Amino acid sequence: MSAASRSRTRSRAVLLATVAAAAALTLSACGSGGVSGGGGNTNFVTGNNGIDTVKQGERTDAPDLSGKTIDGKTLDVADYKGQVVVVNIWGSWCGPCRAEAKYFAKVSKEYDGKGVQFVGINTRDASTSLAVAFEKDFQITYPSLYDPTGKLMLRFKKGTLNPQLIPSTLVIDKDGKIAARALQALGEENLLSMFKPVLAEK
Repeated sequence: MSAASRSRTRSRAVLLATVAAAAALTLSACGSGGVSGGGGNTNFVTGNNGIDTVKQGERTDAPDLSGKTIDGKTLDVADYKGQVVVVNIWGSWCGPCRAEAKYFAKVSKEYDGKGVQFVGINTRDASTSLAVAFEKDFQITYPSLYDPTGKLMLRFKKGTLNPQLIPSTLVIDKDGKIAARALQALGEENLLSMFKPVLAEK
């Protein structure tokens, strides 16, 4: 085999490895939110379930999460202060979002009126009609902010529990501070394990 042939073979192998790695990343999450995070002196701990948590007293304030919902109403997450808020970032085009939606629908109904408010942030959908159809399909009854360009995600500060992938889920405590984050699709058990300890806090 000539040197040129060996070089082409090596290049092809590297390309295939790169494509495989990219495919694996795509399967694990729908996409990046375009937000850098972690690094430096972060104060969060990642559990063996992949959920990052911050101790009470060491948390940072959630950013302004307000705007129009997918059904044209106005919503400000700060209005839910005093309750635990579960924020789920999703898109109708996202496979893992579809996989977890039934659990969010079920748990949100079970905890309705029990000190927990669910809020969605719909991103990268070209129209609200796609998002509305998604919520109808999965019987999601809580509100979702419409954020097609990801501006709300960019409001989270670097080094805090910020949403970096779609789907991402955040838990905001009763004082409006970020208590937990998951950068993956969640089943019912992991979803409950994220917010129940925060709900029990005094």
